[in-house]
Amino acid sequence: MESLAGAEFAPQTTYLNTASNGLIPARSLTAIKAGLDATAAGSRLADAAYAAVEETRAAYARLVGVPARQVATGSSAAVFAGMIATSLPPGAEVLVADGDFSSLVNPFAVRGDLKLRIVSLEEIAEAVRPGTALVAVSAVQSADGRIAELDAIREAARAHGARTLVDVSQAAGWFPVNAAEADYTVCVGYKWLLCPRGVAFLTVPEDLGGLTPVFAGWVAGEDPWASCYGPVAELAHSARRFDESPALHPYLAGRHSLALIEELGTEAIAAHDRALADRFRAGVTELGHRPVAAPGSAIVSVPGLGDAAARLAERDVAVSSRAGNLRASFHLYNTAADVDRLLEALSG
Repeated sequence: MESLAGAEFAPQTTYLNTASNGLIPARSLTAIKAGLDATAAGSRLADAAYAAVEETRAAYARLVGVPARQVATGSSAAVFAGMIATSLPPGAEVLVADGDFSSLVNPFAVRGDLKLRIVSLEEIAEAVRPGTALVAVSAVQSADGRIAELDAIREAARAHGARTLVDVSQAAGWFPVNAAEADYTVCVGYKWLLCPRGVAFLTVPEDLGGLTPVFAGWVAGEDPWASCYGPVAELAHSARRFDESPALHPYLAGRHSLALIEELGTEAIAAHDRALADRFRAGVTELGHRPVAAPGSAIVSVPGLGDAAARLAERDVAVSSRAGNLRASFHLYNTAADVDRLLEALSG
C-alpha cells in the first residue's frame, strides 16, 4: 500500500483529510501557476482557459460514464442543487437523508413551499412513495463515510415516478460512479478529484431533465460570444446551458488533475483507498474504539474521538472532526505508513 502517485505530491504532514480537501498534483499546480503568471503579465489567456474548461468537462464525462453534452460545469454543488430546487413546482415532496451534507439539502429547505421529508439513510428506498417528486442523497456520506444503496433508491424512485439527485462529491475519484443511473448528479472537484476549489459538475439526462437555467449567463448560449448582451437568444442545446461562468484558473489545473485520475484508474484507486481504510478500521478497533459501520468506504468515522483531531494536528497528522467523530479519509497519495502513524498517535 505505497502511494500510487509517484512524484506528483509532496505533503509536509501525514495528510488523511481528502474528504475535506484533496491535495493538488504537481502537474496541476504548474498549470495554475502558469495561468496566474500569464494573467499578471497581461497575456491573453481566454482561449486556453476556455479550452481547459471543455477538456475538463470531457474528462469528467468519461469518469462518470456519460457523454460530455450531459455535463454542465460550474464552481459549486449548492448552486446546481439550487437550480434543481427552483425547477420544482410548489408543494413537491423532496426526500433526503438525515444528516446529509447541507449543500445538497438546504437549497430545498429554503424554498419554503416544498415538502422536505427527512429519513435515515438506510430508510431512503423504502420511504419513496407516490407523490415523491425527488430523492436527493449523497452517494457517500460526508460525516461518516456510509455508502447509500443507490440501486435500491433508483428502483424505488422509478417505481413511483420520482427523479433522483445524487451528490457524488465524496465518491467520484475513488468510488465507481455511473451518472447515467441518476437523473441528476452534482460533484465538487476539490476533494477526491484533486482539483482546486472552483471546479464543480452537474450531469443531466439526455432530455435535460426539465430544468430551468435560472443562473444562465452568456456562457450558457449556443454561441457564447454572441450572447454577451441582453437576453440570450439561443441557449446551448446541451447541458452547457446550465454552466456557470467558470473560474478559469482552477479549470486550467482541473484538466490535469482528472488526467491523473484517468491514468491511475478508479478501480485501482478504490482498491488502494479501501485497503488503507480497512487497515485503519482494524487498528483503531484494536485500540478499543468502534468505527461507524461503513464497509467498503474510503472514509472512516470514529465516535468519541472528535476532540482528538486538534491534538493530532499538533503532531502534523491531518484528519477532521465531523458530527463529533474523528474522520479519517484515505486517497491515492497515502501509504500504510500514514495509517500506522495515525494509529500510533492515537495510541499515545
